[in-house]
Amino acid sequence: MAAEPPLGVERREELVWLLVQAAELEHGLMCEYLFAQFTLKRSRDEGLSDEQLATVAAWEQVLIDVIKQEMLHLALTTNLLTAIGAAPHLHRPNFPILSRWYPPGVQIALVRFEERALRHFIYLERPEGMDLADAEGFAAVGQAQPLTNGDELMAVPEDYQTVGHLYRGIEQGLERLVQRHGEDGVFIGPPNAQATTEVFEWPELTAVTDLASAKAAIELIVEQGEGARGDWRNAHFGKFVALLQAYRAARAVDPAFEPARPVEPAYVRRPPDVEAEVATIGDPLTALVADLFNAVYETTLQALSRYFVHSGETDDQVEVLARTAKHLMNRVMRPLGSILTTLPLGPERPGVLAGPAFEIVQPSFYVLPHRQAAWRILAERLEELADRTERLRQTTGLEPLAALHTELQSMAHDVQTA
Repeated sequence: MAAEPPLGVERREELVWLLVQAAELEHGLMCEYLFAQFTLKRSRDEGLSDEQLATVAAWEQVLIDVIKQEMLHLALTTNLLTAIGAAPHLHRPNFPILSRWYPPGVQIALVRFEERALRHFIYLERPEGMDLADAEGFAAVGQAQPLTNGDELMAVPEDYQTVGHLYRGIEQGLERLVQRHGEDGVFIGPPNAQATTEVFEWPELTAVTDLASAKAAIELIVEQGEGARGDWRNAHFGKFVALLQAYRAARAVDPAFEPARPVEPAYVRRPPDVEAEVATIGDPLTALVADLFNAVYETTLQALSRYFVHSGETDDQVEVLARTAKHLMNRVMRPLGSILTTLPLGPERPGVLAGPAFEIVQPSFYVLPHRQAAWRILAERLEELADRTERLRQTTGLEPLAALHTELQSMAHDVQTA
């Protein structure tokens, strides 16, 4: 592979554009890995032996570790945006994203846990300079080419070949702008509007206040994703390579071993911004559960957005926002995603199960700028989610939703009384 061309960053607007791309990619990768996790089988009733269940549980733990780091990367990228004076960006195109919004070769789609998914993950997390083909069905439409000569006043798209290439361009752009304007002229955002260890509990999560802290954040993202230069064994790339080897070895021993459910990502109704062929849910009960999942996902993004744009909240209220976002993700969205992947897609697709599509409604309703209204809307939404889980848990097979109902009620109470 030829050397990756440097990205042209001469103005703050271009730097913000690149960071927005980075935020969308981290967000998209996190959803890809969550989807693969949701599709994993979890009991002997699904045709797995005890030994195979232990193997699948070990693979799931690898996915969970990577997902947590992707969440950290999204938080760090948002810190970088905040640090240079921009708003948080939790929006993204709906899946599948097939090389229209992003550069050639950068495609994001939801795939159940199988060899194709692992090869796609390996491709997306590959180190800079590595010549590697994407999985079947993800052929690049061209090679990356620089699209700016650095003289434009408006931000313009730039073609990066890898995630690492994108972050190195951001790092070089920060250095260039600091040389021109000084650190005080570049890092103008409020540190107290950033995610930190005290609230989100990642020891690596620190506020970005200057060039040194910005470069440290970028280095952590790149090293955890593709690996330190020349050493990727413990990075996401290396972990997925090891997972693929383990998957192929297990299938060689037992070709009938299938760790994932026959799941396809499916929308309740096809979003207007999706041009690719996508599955839509034909089973009424499944559609209700999928709608609940999408609403939980949207509310998680609302809580995160309010955290990053908070203004006038007390320290305790800021902590409630962070805790609500974390609990929605870990205590509601994760189990709900696994429940959804046990439900039928519809009578027109017998034997196929429905997976969450992580739908983004256009225009997005995430950034809630006015404090009093934002808290009222968040509490209202949590109550609606709790009511829906209470209604659905009375259906045979959906009894586990009772625990989610309790969690959502508790979160609604926290928000109402904060």
